[in-house]
Amino acid sequence: MTVPRTDPAPLDAPRGLAGVIVTGTALGDVRGREGFYHYRHYSAIELAQRRGFEDVWYLMFHGELPGRAESARFAARTAELRRLPAEVREALPGIARTSAVSGPSAGLRTALSLLGAGSGLRPVYDLPAGRRLADALALCAAVPTLLTALYRLGQGLEPVEPREDLPFAANYLYMLTGTEPDAARASAIERYLISAVDHGFNASTFTARVVASTGADMAACLVAAVGALSGPLHGGAPSRALDTLDAIGTPERIDGWIREQILGGARIMGFGHPVYRTEDPRSRMLRSIAQEFGGPLVDFAVEVERRVEAVLAELKPGRELHTNVEFYAGVVMELCGLPREMFTPTFCAARVVGWSANILEQAEDSKIIRPAARYVGAPPPQPVPAP
Repeated sequence: MTVPRTDPAPLDAPRGLAGVIVTGTALGDVRGREGFYHYRHYSAIELAQRRGFEDVWYLMFHGELPGRAESARFAARTAELRRLPAEVREALPGIARTSAVSGPSAGLRTALSLLGAGSGLRPVYDLPAGRRLADALALCAAVPTLLTALYRLGQGLEPVEPREDLPFAANYLYMLTGTEPDAARASAIERYLISAVDHGFNASTFTARVVASTGADMAACLVAAVGALSGPLHGGAPSRALDTLDAIGTPERIDGWIREQILGGARIMGFGHPVYRTEDPRSRMLRSIAQEFGGPLVDFAVEVERRVEAVLAELKPGRELHTNVEFYAGVVMELCGLPREMFTPTFCAARVVGWSANILEQAEDSKIIRPAARYVGAPPPQPVPAP
């Protein structure tokens, strides 16, 4: 008797799962053709312009913006979680030494794993929603402390303990530099951090959700996401966009350099995005932040942006290429005094909130993410040769 198959018929997906919808989410979306993205039901850019980082963090975790009193309570609660356990602090010098070449983002993978193990984090599959949320809050609050401590130790400096009286962005800059930032720089970095919290089902976010679907603990999910972000085809690095400006050097070299890159088929760092077919809204906002500071670097960056688009229109008519978030993010962070090796870690300090919100959402679904692959090797079974 033949038993009928009950498995669903396999579907061939495009390479990279491009355009494939794998689940539903209430966290946000990217509408590339419109040049728009949102967190929950609010424009991400408007949130960056009108609310603080902690409010956006609350929104991603709770689904609504907090009122004034709840905002203050949430900020105080997360500020209390910034300090690291003694056993983690004691291990950081060794982690910083072993990750000296690869930098703080690589060290974060080890430090997060240690923090999760030392905190006794249990699999999200075994936890009630309230415990998952508490784990997520603790890890998100600790990541900026870990990153800044690893950077300073790598520079031969002592870590700076967090301050509970400073907002998220100002405290981050304080832990990085040892000096309380002025309002302009704290505001600029806060707006950048908010703009980087989430951005659809990118590779690191999807990775976090795949690991969460196995029921793993929160730290394991975040370590996987950080690993995915380290790949140059995903997060890239805002410092590479500044490398473009450094390579050009002076205004009179702009057109010649651009033509050489385009005609040689090279990628111009800081330009182009796999989703946006119009101007990246994050780049537009960060350009305006950079222009608030002004100065030669900003003027040069704006002129390079203008000439790249003009020369491309001449040489490759019909091809849309605009600045992405990396271009002006690098400029803004440079203006705010951040070292270039901390550009990607700073992005990570914000994106950990988006990753965590996705992990919490995925943990509500008990179905493991388990796609199939099409076998394309030699036909089996082949006889096994004698030794």
